Amino acid sequence: MVYRPTRRRFLKAAAATGAALGLGDLSFLSRLPRLSAAETDLSSKIVRFGPDIEPLVRLLEDTSRERLLEEIGARIRRGLSYREILAALFLAGIRNIQPRPVGFKFHSVLVINSAHLASISSPDSDRWLPVFWALDSFKNAQAQDVREGDWTMAPVAESKVPAAARAKAAFTEAMDHWDEAAADVAVTGLARTAGAQEIFEIFCRYGARDFREIGHKAIYVANSWRLLQAIGWHHAEPVLRSLAFALLDRAKDPNPAQADLDADRPWRQNLKAAAALRSDWLDGKPSASATTDLMETLRQASPEEASKKVIAQLNSGVAPQSIWDALFQGAGELLVRRPGILSLHAVTSTNALHFAFQNSASDETRRLLLLQNAAFLPLFRGDSRNLKPVRLDEMQPAKEPAPSLDEVFSEVSRDRMNAAGKLLAYLRSNPNPADFIASARRLVFLKGTNAHDYKFSSAVLEDYLQLSPSCRDPYLASSLFYLRGSGDADNNLVKRTRAALGA
Repeated sequence: MVYRPTRRRFLKAAAATGAALGLGDLSFLSRLPRLSAAETDLSSKIVRFGPDIEPLVRLLEDTSRERLLEEIGARIRRGLSYREILAALFLAGIRNIQPRPVGFKFHSVLVINSAHLASISSPDSDRWLPVFWALDSFKNAQAQDVREGDWTMAPVAESKVPAAARAKAAFTEAMDHWDEAAADVAVTGLARTAGAQEIFEIFCRYGARDFREIGHKAIYVANSWRLLQAIGWHHAEPVLRSLAFALLDRAKDPNPAQADLDADRPWRQNLKAAAALRSDWLDGKPSASATTDLMETLRQASPEEASKKVIAQLNSGVAPQSIWDALFQGAGELLVRRPGILSLHAVTSTNALHFAFQNSASDETRRLLLLQNAAFLPLFRGDSRNLKPVRLDEMQPAKEPAPSLDEVFSEVSRDRMNAAGKLLAYLRSNPNPADFIASARRLVFLKGTNAHDYKFSSAVLEDYLQLSPSCRDPYLASSLFYLRGSGDADNNLVKRTRAALGA
């Protein structure tokens, strides 16, 4: 893919001063039209955007950070829709933010789907706030991109775009050889001629093939697919070009097609190992003991040993659900044992790989996604000597009387381990965690300061329902090792949004 720098756009950081806001005071959002669940239900059957999306993208690109929220607020009051903002924001990020490395400033693009998930899961009165947060995040990343060279996606080399009959083969050949220029023109031809599901199947595999970028490649595949379903597949071409470029990032490594590197080894091993699964591997029986056994393996196994354990369990008749129960909990346990960015991505990448597993129609791809997830968790684990000796499936609820949610979230800001015990006690008395989830999400709105707050919360609050019921409470308890507490400082966005809306 060829890129060229553009003129430096006017960018200026907004002031962030003033008194902190009271927890939960979002009444100023009432100055905007209420955003109903129906308006955020962006199924592909809804009428798609026309060519007038370009002026809105330009508005996002060229308006200063200190003015953007006010400008968008005014346009919403005049009828600008949620879908239009979401599409323009995604496309502005695709065109303006370099997707290498697949993280850091590019989180402003990765997080848009997470903000969308937060919006559609919130009360009508709160739904605009994640969108405003994502708009501000884009302006921050755009400013950083300008400082680092002002990367912009250039037009495709039209004369080199392969014909429809050749596009798929050309793309897979380019990706297999890590050939960026060839992949760019080939994916353009693919985007123009192939079906959405066919393209998703291809990208699922390449998003999971290597461990570079600590899971962000798989996350980008899942999030871009989900957003394209929301905003319309007619926007796919630039998105897929960005995605292909991101997946081919190898940092300073030699060409992986010509080397045997640690980041690529699980994929090569699992390409062969996947064939060893029995043909009826999807028809196994749930087994809580198998889940416990696999969690123990993940605590000390190598990537290859973890994959082999999954194969052995599936071939012995264990249901894939029990495997996923162990993978989700294994990721959550890493966050408890070593809170931080690395273990956080064990959770968010498992979310992405599981989403791909759920939505892939290819038996081989589903096998590979499951095995790769098992292989990646030991890589996230690293040196076990640096991990706290905690077992998620053995954590106990606090012995005190069932605490309130206020007590739980207050404790998060002081002692996360104690907060986890309190939450387990709360959940024992309140088996429906809807109130916990609503409170956790609103605290992200009020206290969250970076993309990981949205990425993590959207992943974990979505995934708890993917686990077997007996595994859900410990998994939610692990989430407190990154979720926000009520004693954390308020962020500045609510104040800025209030000011932008004239409240």
